[in-house]
Amino acid sequence: MDATDKIRSFLSSQNLYTGIRMTAAALIPSLILYHYNLLGAMIILPLGAMFTGLTDSPGAVRHRVNGLIASMVVSFAVIVITGNLHANPWLVTPAIIFFGMLLSLIAVYGTRASSIGLMALILFAYNIDGHLAGHMSVLKEALLFTAGGIWYTILSLLLYTLRPYKMIQQLVGNNIIELANYLQVKARFYEDNPDYSELQNQLMQYQITIRQEQDVLREVMYKTRRIVAESSVRGRVLMSIFLDSIDLLERIMTSQYDYAVLHKKFEKTGILEIIAAQLQVLAADLHDIGLALQRGQPSQNSIDLDALQRKTMDAFIALRRENINTKTIEDFIALRQIIYSLQDITERIKRLHRSTRYDKMISREYRNDVELERFTSHVEMDPKLLLNNLTLKSSNFRHAVRLTVALLVGYCISLFYPLGHSYWILLTIAVIIKPAYSITRQRNLHRVAGTLAGAAVGFLIIYLVKDTTALFILLIITMVLAYSLLKINYFISSSFITLYLLISLGFLSPAGFHQALSDRVADTIIGSVIAYIMAAWILPVWEHEQIDRLIKEALEANREYFNVVACMFTGEQVNVTYYKLYRKNAFVALANLSDAFQRMLSEPKNKQLKMEHYHQFVATNHTLTSYIASLSYYAQRNAHKYASDEFRPIIKQINKQFEIAAGALEHQQTITASHIKPAIPVSKKVNELLALRRQEVESGRAELETTVRKTLSDLKTIYDQFEMISIVVVDEVRILEKLAA
Repeated sequence: MDATDKIRSFLSSQNLYTGIRMTAAALIPSLILYHYNLLGAMIILPLGAMFTGLTDSPGAVRHRVNGLIASMVVSFAVIVITGNLHANPWLVTPAIIFFGMLLSLIAVYGTRASSIGLMALILFAYNIDGHLAGHMSVLKEALLFTAGGIWYTILSLLLYTLRPYKMIQQLVGNNIIELANYLQVKARFYEDNPDYSELQNQLMQYQITIRQEQDVLREVMYKTRRIVAESSVRGRVLMSIFLDSIDLLERIMTSQYDYAVLHKKFEKTGILEIIAAQLQVLAADLHDIGLALQRGQPSQNSIDLDALQRKTMDAFIALRRENINTKTIEDFIALRQIIYSLQDITERIKRLHRSTRYDKMISREYRNDVELERFTSHVEMDPKLLLNNLTLKSSNFRHAVRLTVALLVGYCISLFYPLGHSYWILLTIAVIIKPAYSITRQRNLHRVAGTLAGAAVGFLIIYLVKDTTALFILLIITMVLAYSLLKINYFISSSFITLYLLISLGFLSPAGFHQALSDRVADTIIGSVIAYIMAAWILPVWEHEQIDRLIKEALEANREYFNVVACMFTGEQVNVTYYKLYRKNAFVALANLSDAFQRMLSEPKNKQLKMEHYHQFVATNHTLTSYIASLSYYAQRNAHKYASDEFRPIIKQINKQFEIAAGALEHQQTITASHIKPAIPVSKKVNELLALRRQEVESGRAELETTVRKTLSDLKTIYDQFEMISIVVVDEVRILEKLAA
């Protein structure tokens, strides 16, 4: 996307909607209290709304409400306990250990529990120096905070009641936009002189993002009764769009070819440029569909997609007419499959266009043919889960220890540090330290840079802007952007957080502005240094220690995905739920592996072990998943026509190769890659059809629509997919042998 598209997408996104909701929740009670000169004394109430709102992640409404209630209960307890012991460092120290460990470890219960724990930990740090003790009693502070949380909950539920589908529309729309970005990268493989390595890395990044988007959508849609019960046209259509988007991702992934060979065969013909142009147009159209969904409006199909497809097909037919001969038959079969893939993607995008109109006919087409509960995670609030993580083998436990030690160090420094806002040291530590070193390092850099940038701009604003109305407008804008960009760009979000804090202090305590400015910068730098040291030295979890587990999961997921697809060619009936579940698992495993590798790139050089081989495996695994997705497409189209026992030896051989790969990973293999035959058994039928097709070409009947041509095109492509899967699995064995060496 260019800058204009990114702005358009942001303005209609869930992120901006969240930022506005959070700002309204904090500002409305602030304005009321300010009007009655109570804001200084009761500032904890809007803070309660803000802190509670930060735990309100997308999900089914009942889960959101349960999470908000849990957040208020935990926060109430934290305020009461902290308020009664802050004056005694000997009591604060065990409290830091208790809360640091407990509030970090509850992340084992999922993302929502993790955010509740983090906000409670930040609240603990905020109250640790007792700077609020002079304003009110501890119980009153806790009650006011809870009142703020209740206000946010009421506002959130009111907005949901007024527009129950708004969040889902925005999330689905953003998912479609990410698919458009993915397709746009695919288009660049067909352009002149593509940088295959760079494009592959971009595909990995989008796979990670799409996986995260789809995980959130599954949790929201599959657990929302209004959607699952299929009680409304809008709900049914939104579910249909989401399921179609998953199928579209699989279809886009099927357009995976040996692009170097493709360029070698067709680079001078102009057909690849035409294909690239069509993919770019389709990506732009898909992006517009995503924007329309976010806005809740019908998308405008300004391009004649059918005419675009005909143009590409005509170019292909003209090229084939001029260049086909007995030596190029197989090349044109491969090129034809690309054209078919484009046609299928085009039809799916046309269907998405129709779906944005929420037509009743579209809603009637939706059929719930899978067991949705199998596609979502279910974490039981079992204390045993927490106890089972009390081991150094648990990354959650190591993170909790690391964070707790950092908080203790930060607290000791704050006791001897003269600045008036020293609790910001603990806040910085709590926000920055994450389970993964690479994420901690990135957030550390963004936090420091964002704070410095925000402090510099805030200093200029306070000195140059004297009009209170202008300052108030700037305050609103900075708050909205701070919360909106929190999950998109932490550097910019940190800048705006610093800005609105400084502007707020300019309103509440103009005399203390200079002190607050210097405290903010100094405390942030101190907290960041502590966080950096602790992340690198206290029980760090390096990616090379756990990436083998992700490789194993990717191998197993691809094997299951392959088998459920391949069995269609033997005439077996496939359970739709299991097919889609194995497909989802393969895509998730691929994204998880890619994500781990990307994190590894940010680690210290001495921890980046065997990077070249890991990069090769991640890229090869993407190719393997894509080839299986291609096989899936042909299975759904043609398996019923070509099902045969002839495929059983092929499937058995590839499964054996998967077993050897798993053995290589576990260092248990007795067969090496040099002893594996990557080629699949040759199909006699394909060879017979190929011979007949050559006769047609030699006799001048190349352009006739014959049964031989159609059957050969289908069967040759199917066998090619099996062969490519076999070759890639053997390549993975070779890479795993190098990793094990």
